[in-house]
Amino acid sequence: MLIIQKPIQPEWGELLPESCPLGIVLSLDKPYGWTSADAVRKIKFVLQRQWRIKNLKVGHAGTLDPLATGILLICIGKATKAAESLQAQEKEYIASIRLGATTPSFDLEKEIDQTFPYTHITEDAIANTLLGMTGPQQQIPPQFSAKIIDGVRAYEWARSGIQTALKPAQIEIYEAKLLQCRLPDVVVQIRCSKGTYIRAFARDLGLALGSGAHLTDLVRSKNGPFLLDRTITMEDFSKIFTQK
Repeated sequence: MLIIQKPIQPEWGELLPESCPLGIVLSLDKPYGWTSADAVRKIKFVLQRQWRIKNLKVGHAGTLDPLATGILLICIGKATKAAESLQAQEKEYIASIRLGATTPSFDLEKEIDQTFPYTHITEDAIANTLLGMTGPQQQIPPQFSAKIIDGVRAYEWARSGIQTALKPAQIEIYEAKLLQCRLPDVVVQIRCSKGTYIRAFARDLGLALGSGAHLTDLVRSKNGPFLLDRTITMEDFSKIFTQK
């Protein structure tokens, strides 16, 4: 299986599917505002045109929210069979969280719907609360999530104003470390298992501190052995695979 990440190799532009019999994994820095499906569609379109083939399997190994950036593993060809094992790897995120306010989506997709006091919160209280949020646990996914309810994504129900009953999922937070505290804004580094919603983590942090909270920025900084500083941007990808 060929891994495409930085440093970029000039010969990648000459690749053909038959030269990668086990498929390709592309470590992409997903653009802000793109869905994971947007990235898959764009990459599939470029490669189908470059390679002049119609039937090409392309998928991703773990959804990343539209308002998040960072590592999105794109599986191409036979590498799609490895998507599940890649998705199961430990993830690391850098989450910027604003205390004292919530939004229906727990991020900036929706406007603030409630405000809460936060002046009682101290840096020590945040650090101690984060320690108590680690370990195996049941997490209730956000209403604005990709969970499927009666054949429809939960975020589609939520965007139409319908609240759905989402079942808690078993996850594990391996580490939650406070990187920066400038109240009401904090930055937290989170290492976690697959299936963890960082927006739900922000919600739970706000509740645990007797306030409210939502994400203002999110970066997936690590996915198993894949690191953010070795990802390929969409601009890199286009340059590599649109060569004549």
